[in-house]
Amino acid sequence: MDPQIAALLPTIEADTAARLASLERDVNEVRRARLAAAAATQGQGATIARQEDIAIPGPGGDIPVRVFVPDRPTGAYLHIHGGGWVLGSETTQDPMLRGIAAAAGVAVVSVGYRLAPEHPYPAGLDDCVAASRWLENAAADLGVTDPAALAIGGESAGANLAVATLLRRRDEMEEPFRAAVLTYGVFSAIYDLPSMKAMWDRNLVLSGPIMEFFSRSYAAGRDLRHPYISPLYADLRGMPPAIFSVGTLDHLYSDTMLMAEAWRKAGNQCDVHQYQDGPHGFNMFPVDIARHSNERIAAFLRAKIGADELATADSLS
Repeated sequence: MDPQIAALLPTIEADTAARLASLERDVNEVRRARLAAAAATQGQGATIARQEDIAIPGPGGDIPVRVFVPDRPTGAYLHIHGGGWVLGSETTQDPMLRGIAAAAGVAVVSVGYRLAPEHPYPAGLDDCVAASRWLENAAADLGVTDPAALAIGGESAGANLAVATLLRRRDEMEEPFRAAVLTYGVFSAIYDLPSMKAMWDRNLVLSGPIMEFFSRSYAAGRDLRHPYISPLYADLRGMPPAIFSVGTLDHLYSDTMLMAEAWRKAGNQCDVHQYQDGPHGFNMFPVDIARHSNERIAAFLRAKIGADELATADSLS
């Protein structure tokens, strides 16, 4: 096993073993603890031109977003955080998002969508769709040199919401995004895929019971096969080029691999990267595979909506 991952496993397993009980007891307590831990990293990471928190209009009131802007951004990346639709916020991933903004040369907009169980489906998705439409109009105000150079993505439930946003926008005859970043996404909320079955009782960031808690909170009795809840079952035609990333020790390994296959079979371009021994959330751990993954994501964005894409367009003009 990767020695860096092996050193982290005891702590990860102990924390995960206590997580379901904590969530069932008081989800707000878990949220506060996560926000407090993330607060220590606010503003840390790569040097960028500016970082700010703003509020944008949404269907349920203002949506908080955190904006990371490098010097002369060429495009903009709408980032949707993970957390099982229940945890997390736009404020919890500063170092990673600052790094992507700086390395890709794009503005990053992190969305603080409404969380379940207080706001079950489709509230969070509605907020992400609203944020995607706001970004279309606001990219120029962020200093983006090509306001049409837009990408969308996220991790775990954020990847789920990113694909659902793409599907909603396509189904409503709106297709603004040139690229998607889909990192260890939950693409089937039914949890009957091989890696989930094999790791069901293993406490490794996730577990089967934890994921059931998340889907109960988010879907709230709705059909788990609905394509906006489980996009693995959607018609994926017309999706943009995507980069898929997942670790081999992730409960959602099969979600990612099967979704990438379906993405390609639907006629879409995709790059797929597997990271040996990576558990769920690995790209936010202090390990080499996290750096490699985030560098690949930044390179993908740079190629699709960043300086590389702009240079190619200039060479063809």
